[in-house]
Amino acid sequence: MISQNNIAGMTFMACMLHSFLLQAQNNAELKRIFYTSTADQSEREFLLFLPKGYGDDPKKEWPVLLFLHGNGERGNGTTELDFVMVHGPLYEAWIQKRNLPFIIIGPQLHMFGMDAHAKYIADRTLDQLPKQLNEGTPEREAKWKSDVQVNGSISDINYPYKAWGPPMGWEKVERDLINILDSVNENYQADPSRTYLTGLSYGGFGTWYMASKYPEKFAAISPVVGWGHVELMKPLAESKMPIWCFAGGRDQVIEVKYFYPGLNELERLGHEVRFTIQSDMGHDTWKRVYAGEDIYNWFLSYSR
Repeated sequence: MISQNNIAGMTFMACMLHSFLLQAQNNAELKRIFYTSTADQSEREFLLFLPKGYGDDPKKEWPVLLFLHGNGERGNGTTELDFVMVHGPLYEAWIQKRNLPFIIIGPQLHMFGMDAHAKYIADRTLDQLPKQLNEGTPEREAKWKSDVQVNGSISDINYPYKAWGPPMGWEKVERDLINILDSVNENYQADPSRTYLTGLSYGGFGTWYMASKYPEKFAAISPVVGWGHVELMKPLAESKMPIWCFAGGRDQVIEVKYFYPGLNELERLGHEVRFTIQSDMGHDTWKRVYAGEDIYNWFLSYSR
C-alpha cells in the first residue's frame, strides 16, 4: 500500500475506479489515469497501456515499463497528454500497434516554465498529437535527419547543472513517479520483479536519476541520449543494476564525450555497463532504439 507519508494529496485509489478507457485495438487498451501531483497539487493524468492478452488470465503478471519522455513532450497532463506518445514505447505499442508484452506507464512532465525557453515547445500545436489509425499505421518519420543546431555544446548552455542534468526535469516529480508506479503494481496484473525504466533525452537524465534514487524498484534501465552524472553511480553499482545506455555519434545536443565520466565511474566501482553509440545517428537516436526489438528483449531477460 502507498504509505500515508507518501500520498500527499495523491488520489490514485479513487481515480483508478474512474479511469477513462480511450480505445481498444486488437485487445490492447490505452487508459488515462487521473491523479493529483505532489509537485503542485494540480489534477493530471498519465497514460497506461495494457497489452494484447492482458486480462485473459487473471493470474498472469505482466512486466512493467516506465517511460520518461523528452523535453519537447512536456505538458499540462490533460489536453496535452498525448504528446507523450510522439516518441518511444507508447508510440510503438499504440500508434504503430506493435505487440509489446509490457504494461507501459507514460506520465507527462510539468512544463515548469520550459515553454518560455524552448521555441519548439511554444510553437507546437494540438493538431500535431499522434493518433492511432482505424486501419493500418501512420508512416514512420525518417530514421534520422539533420541534427538540431545549437549554439555550442550542452556544456556551454547557461544551465546550473546538477546530478541529473538540466534543471526542472524529472527529479521535480520523483514522488509522483514512485506513487504512480506503486499504484499500477497494486491495482493491475503487474510483476514488480520485472519493472523496467527507460527514457529519452531529458527522460534519459531522469532515468539515471530515478534508478539511482530507487534502485530497488527496477530490474533494468536504459537511458537513451542522456548521460548520468558521476554522483549517481554508486547506488547503481551497489545494486548491480543492469544498464544499457545509448548515444548518437552525430548528436550535437547531448554529445558522446559527456557520457564517459559516469560510465568510467561505474567501471571503477566494479560495475559493467552496456554502452552503444549509434555512430550514424543524431539526437533522434531513440527512433532506431525503440523501433527495434533488441531493447525490449534485453529488458525481458532481467528480473529482480
